[in-house]
Amino acid sequence: MNHPTVENAWQRLRRYTAARIALGRSGESLPTKHYLDFQLAHALARDAVHTELDVATLAAEIEALGLETVTVRNAARDRGQYLLRPDLGRRLDDASRTRLSAAVRAPENRLVIVLAGGLSAAAVQRHAVPVLQLAIPRMSAYTVAPVAIAELGRVALGDDIAQALGAEAVMVLIGERPGLSAPDSLGIYFTYRPRVGSTDAERNCISNVRPEGLSYQSAATELISLLNASRRAGLSGVGLKALGFAALPGDR
Repeated sequence: MNHPTVENAWQRLRRYTAARIALGRSGESLPTKHYLDFQLAHALARDAVHTELDVATLAAEIEALGLETVTVRNAARDRGQYLLRPDLGRRLDDASRTRLSAAVRAPENRLVIVLAGGLSAAAVQRHAVPVLQLAIPRMSAYTVAPVAIAELGRVALGDDIAQALGAEAVMVLIGERPGLSAPDSLGIYFTYRPRVGSTDAERNCISNVRPEGLSYQSAATELISLLNASRRAGLSGVGLKALGFAALPGDR
């Protein structure tokens, strides 16, 4: 039996958000169009989790910015174990840790940047380089160590990498868990004086970086403000947030 579509009275509000609101109904269910849109969004989110990061292409793009790169692996043996064991995604495998620890750790290498596929490789592939293009020239407070690229990795993998390199701070650009309206959202996590075991309370996060969310320019500006304020205050995380880092004097 065909049911007429009943429009929702709040439909005009949909122009302000990508959230699934005011979809109306057909009988006791969603209209077919919105049901199919939901199925497509769900499929895109699943694809985002399972798509592999093109490490070689990403490394070439980073090196084109004048930065060195190093490829690392987490402790999970494959993608399946990585998804089931988040703890392994937070640790380097033994070979990567040995290689990083043996590297020359010049004292000027104060900031290490980590690019990790996380749960959306597409987010890193599409958005990491445009953000870095805008941010790197303005990172006067830090000298950037070689950029570490991990096909798979959780946020805390950056702590292990930074500790192995003896870095003063770490910035992790990672694919966030895909949502049903944002399968390619990039998150940027910053930790001052990172170590294995650093908690989320010691980090600052800039999230939803993508053209439909927080713009590249806005993300880069917020990131530079965060880096400079952290260096002056000597901390990151909730302590820095309590100081109101955006209001601290300094180059934005």
